[in-house]
Amino acid sequence: MKTALTIAGSDCSGGAGIQADIKTMSAIGVFGMSVIVSVVAENTSRVISIEDVSPKVIADQIDAVFEDIQVDAVKVGMLSTPACMEAVAQKLNQYKPAHVVIDPVMYAKNGCPLMQEDAIDTLIRTVVPLATLLTPNIPEAEKIAGMAIRSVEDMQQAARKIAAMGAKAVLVKGGHATGDAQDILFDGTTFHSYTKKRIQTKNTHGTGCTLSSAIASYLALGESLESAVEKAKDYVTHAIEDALDIGKGYGPTNHFFAFHKA
Repeated sequence: MKTALTIAGSDCSGGAGIQADIKTMSAIGVFGMSVIVSVVAENTSRVISIEDVSPKVIADQIDAVFEDIQVDAVKVGMLSTPACMEAVAQKLNQYKPAHVVIDPVMYAKNGCPLMQEDAIDTLIRTVVPLATLLTPNIPEAEKIAGMAIRSVEDMQQAARKIAAMGAKAVLVKGGHATGDAQDILFDGTTFHSYTKKRIQTKNTHGTGCTLSSAIASYLALGESLESAVEKAKDYVTHAIEDALDIGKGYGPTNHFFAFHKA
């Protein structure tokens, strides 16, 4: 069985972070493993507190997985501090997994910050160059590329600028734009566009986590990058269409829509 490892923060309400990643990997058909870098007390409405795991324990978790199990793909999510980023980067450079999908999580769905403001420079310097694929949404791409994004052309320009920082490929997600949900993939040479009709729902908690872990899962299964992105976007679209009306805020998507309806 193919495997995928998620390195990210936890979400005790189950809709995002490590929990969403493991659900996604299981639904797609790979064996999911996890390294927890932060414990996040959050729900569908707010983030209450964050407790970061020490860099040593982060590194030990990564060692524990790689010394024992073949890792076919890695998804990296929330990395809140420079020290956390340095620890993860050191270990990924040591083990050199074939596929590394990095979701540069900066904010929760409700707008609460999940990355320290002073960590962005470290992210660009140490984490971005490790990415087989970097998957920023528009606000994250604006922060990393240092530019405003108001059009598809801006999304393409930002993807080029981020690729120049070392990422092999960049997927700028259009979920924060208006109109249809259009994502732009720059594979280092060519642009690819993925468009789905926007689904009118507030229940989109964890969609970024879900998309990046779905891409990692499909890469682990041997799909090409373009195919992995396309299949992952289809998966997320179905999960949103069948989203769960759970909680008082932004409810979670239904990771197991193929097995049971909401």
